[in-house]
Amino acid sequence: MEEFSARQLRERIAAGEVNSVEAVKGVFKRIDELEPTIGAYISTCRERAMERAAEVDGRIAAGEQVGELAGVPVAVKDNMCTTFGATTCASKILENFHAPYNATVVEKLLAADAVIVGKTNMDEFAMGSSTENSGLKQTVNPWDTSRVPGGSSGGSAAAVAGRLCYAAIGSDTGGSIRQPASFCGVVGLKPTYGRVSRFGLVAYGSSLDQIGPITRTVGDAALMMNVIAGHDPADSTSVDEETAGLCDYLAKLDEPIEKLKIAIVPEFNAGAAEAVTKALAEAIEVYKNLGAEIVEIDMAHLDYAIAAYYVIATAEASSNLARYDGVHYGHRSEKAADYVEVYTKSRAEAFGKEVKRRIMLGTYALSSGYYDAYYLKALKVRNLIRGDFAEAFEQCDCIMMPVSPTAAFKIGEKVDDPLTMYLCDIYTIAVNLAGIPGISIPCGFDGESLPIGLQILGSAFDEDRLLRIARMFEAQTNWNEKKPPIVE
Repeated sequence: MEEFSARQLRERIAAGEVNSVEAVKGVFKRIDELEPTIGAYISTCRERAMERAAEVDGRIAAGEQVGELAGVPVAVKDNMCTTFGATTCASKILENFHAPYNATVVEKLLAADAVIVGKTNMDEFAMGSSTENSGLKQTVNPWDTSRVPGGSSGGSAAAVAGRLCYAAIGSDTGGSIRQPASFCGVVGLKPTYGRVSRFGLVAYGSSLDQIGPITRTVGDAALMMNVIAGHDPADSTSVDEETAGLCDYLAKLDEPIEKLKIAIVPEFNAGAAEAVTKALAEAIEVYKNLGAEIVEIDMAHLDYAIAAYYVIATAEASSNLARYDGVHYGHRSEKAADYVEVYTKSRAEAFGKEVKRRIMLGTYALSSGYYDAYYLKALKVRNLIRGDFAEAFEQCDCIMMPVSPTAAFKIGEKVDDPLTMYLCDIYTIAVNLAGIPGISIPCGFDGESLPIGLQILGSAFDEDRLLRIARMFEAQTNWNEKKPPIVE
């Protein structure tokens, strides 16, 4: 049963061929076996999951209608509020925080009859590219336990790759779904900003954060999008259905795009490792053999994306994280002698090094005398990058580039060099600045048998076309069928 995709499992559960209780038992059996090694979960909810699975099975046996994810075990990144268990953001400052409501995405999963088995590990407050910044535990890559799983949604990607769930939800602020999906050899979709509700997502960069699925197949990503996408009046950044459009992402998934035109940015892609550029070239050959036309484009402002992103993201983080002050909720220092020390010592004790670094950078960028020089200028660069993408999509259906310059790197290799770590996001950050959708799909391995991802970018609210393009490649290859040695 563990080799079923989420779609296959759902179909068999709905048909009464297998039951959700057995599927959930199987997942927890693998969690018991592999979780001590992989460390994908911050918390699990075994008893609740078993009760929910039994409820779904009972409704099917009674001939009742069930949702699109009926009985499928899924995981949720631990920066999304749930009324069950803690919502920690992998930070000591929220280690014991219990949310009074569910995030809209969680409500939609529950309404679709999904079985949530646990909350996954992440970089603290989603700030990182390796999940090494978690304040609570270490997650490793199932393909090589000496390597990072990527970040910040490393726990979700590792859980899917390690067969510790059938699908997972992550969040992507600058590549945090796509990069760990690439490192772990799975599919990761970052939807258009506003396509999926952010209500109940603990904010890092409010104009950049977007929730999306991490799955084993493109079809599973389409299935998850059918469940989680849509307008939410509780989220002011959620786009209405008239603007975004309604779509069944599975309806035309297996229909290839006729006269597909793919754009590449040769100069921008040149910084990747040889194995990555080779895998990208071979993937493009697959599309050529399917009749696609390849065009080269120049995007003049992509080189400024990292600088603009880290000004904007840290400024927004500085504002969003000001609420964790030891007064309203979260960790409160026991060593404080007065009100000022409550604030300073609570934050000093409970925030990790990377979170402190980004708060300080953001506060500096927003401070008097520097706002115009840094933050305002970064916003102007952001608009130029949006313009580059708009012009590019007038010439092509999609843009293809690497997800990361390398495959998964060693644990500890970059942790003491934040600038080098930030450069790991060079190919993913611009997508969040522009607010467009992007997907990572497995496209090969490097010389050390580590997965490599192909990144495909589409125009705003065109996830349907993007998924169809990704499916064209998946249907011609078997990279998504490979599984880590640890689960064989």
